[in-house]
Amino acid sequence: MTPRLSRRRALAVAAAAGIGAPLTAVAEAAPAPQRRGRAGRTDLRVATFNASLNRSRPGQLLEDLATGADPQIRAVAEIIQVNNPDVLLLNEFDHDQQGRGVDLFRRHYLEVSQNGRTPVFYPYSFTAPVNTGVPSGLDLNRDGTVGGPDDAWGFGQFPGQYGMVILSRHPILTEQVRTFQHLRWADMPGNLLPAEFYGPEIAARLPLSSKSHWDVPVRIGATTLHLLAAHPTPPSFDGPEKRNQRRNSDEIRLWADYLSPGRRSRWILDDAGVRGGLHPSEPFVILGDYNSDPADGDSWPGAIDQLLSHPRVRDPRPRSRGAVEASEVQGAANADHTGEAALDTADFADEPGPGNLRVDYVLPERTLQVVTSAVYWPEPGAPGSELTGQHPFPASDHRLVRVDLQVKA
Repeated sequence: MTPRLSRRRALAVAAAAGIGAPLTAVAEAAPAPQRRGRAGRTDLRVATFNASLNRSRPGQLLEDLATGADPQIRAVAEIIQVNNPDVLLLNEFDHDQQGRGVDLFRRHYLEVSQNGRTPVFYPYSFTAPVNTGVPSGLDLNRDGTVGGPDDAWGFGQFPGQYGMVILSRHPILTEQVRTFQHLRWADMPGNLLPAEFYGPEIAARLPLSSKSHWDVPVRIGATTLHLLAAHPTPPSFDGPEKRNQRRNSDEIRLWADYLSPGRRSRWILDDAGVRGGLHPSEPFVILGDYNSDPADGDSWPGAIDQLLSHPRVRDPRPRSRGAVEASEVQGAANADHTGEAALDTADFADEPGPGNLRVDYVLPERTLQVVTSAVYWPEPGAPGSELTGQHPFPASDHRLVRVDLQVKA
């Protein structure tokens, strides 16, 4: 039988972790049958998708989710149904304290056929609070006033805006989840924190993560796979101090240090007070919108390379033909890019820029066997292209990125 995690137990786990709001990791139905790969192995599709399920005021996303008829949310659900991942991270999904949004999204959109697509079922989910929109009570942008989205611990109009959700067909080991919402930026050795810009009071309190960083273990047969999920701040909207570029780079570096044994990870302290990184024997997948392209855009030099060149990380380099077509047709900033257009995962503004970029990643541990990978970006006229077309986007300006793995059953 499949174990059930009660809501009371989820609340207890949240309190024990010092998170201050419920986690959702509830088994509402038996998991879907595992896909069988080679003898003794299971095929696993892991995906990340910045679905732009954020709204401008608290509760607005819940209203849209309750109808089952919102065209943008239906497009997001259809993309998920087409790609059918076993484990999925959604970025920019507004967080609510009771986890109602996750349940409404599953019930009214994912579990309902969109344009004839096969419904998808995720009996397990995880969500937790993020720093976006949480008032700091301090003048973080140094404009002489306190209040507003720029003075929140992470940019946002209200607490929980631009949150994150993990959906899974496999059990989430909720009691073993580690979150790093409150880890202080100043505690990172050799950090890029512009302390002179912020001043000593702010510099000592500012969290590293603009949203949060999560280590979410998922049980897949005989394997416990750690999902390392995050959504670092965009490296833009900056002054000469480059505070967002710097924060983006150090948010990315957190996972690089987390995967490095010994001294490099000893400084890391999770929200439950546990110190250190991931054991070298533990398999993982890094996933999320990291807002950093290795060749183009406004990133701090070498920001995403901290992960792409990490000795424990494999880069499957997912690609699409649709991204190449979009780059050629849209031109403008894209014409000056040096990175390979086929790897792009986001269709950003072309004038004045930054143009289309690779910012969304699924990066498995080097020892995991990669079967295939892709970016869901259909060419114009191909099935599904109506979901990822020109502005305004029916779904999102980001594309779903997926990697198929084989893990021990």
